[in-house]
Amino acid sequence: MTITLRPFRPADAAGVRAIYAPFVTDTAVTFETDVPDAGAFVTRSQDGPATWLVATEGPDLLGYAYAGPHRVRCAYRFSTETSIYLGPAGRGRGLGRALYGAVLDLAAAQGYVTAFGVVALPNEASVGLHQTLGFVPVGVHRKTGLKHGAWHDVLWLEKILDDHAATERPDPVPLTALDPARVDAVCARHGAALVKSG
Repeated sequence: MTITLRPFRPADAAGVRAIYAPFVTDTAVTFETDVPDAGAFVTRSQDGPATWLVATEGPDLLGYAYAGPHRVRCAYRFSTETSIYLGPAGRGRGLGRALYGAVLDLAAAQGYVTAFGVVALPNEASVGLHQTLGFVPVGVHRKTGLKHGAWHDVLWLEKILDDHAATERPDPVPLTALDPARVDAVCARHGAALVKSG
């Protein structure tokens, strides 16, 4: 069955929550300690000029990825913080690279200049995915999160989406401000790689 990448819809919130919940309860991948309700994901998807995409296979939601505001202070507005979560059925299929790649392309189209990935260590798979997509490590916050009885380091990675030559540029726009055909084309291009790779 074909895997489809597309923008998040409010109806996806329960499926997104189901994917995210085990990461909250069973791991230190996220530093959240309480699983948000489904409505929180709708709110987060609308936070500033965010980019939220999901991957589906038939009726099943396999994973989601997003680019959202990096910090609230105005001077940070051209930077975005990105993340991805895959359910068990979405792992080991190249989906992480395709879904995350689509989010990064769209974030650049929206006007973001720099993307940051934040990885709680140890997490070799996530570090490897980020580096495959062109992120480079820029620093580690030592023992910055306490979860499940242990202190965790956090690795910050950076990917430049556009040059920093222009100091006068329009603010990033919401995903909905882009031409829907352009969004669909980016999703289809990254999704096609999944079909070809089997």
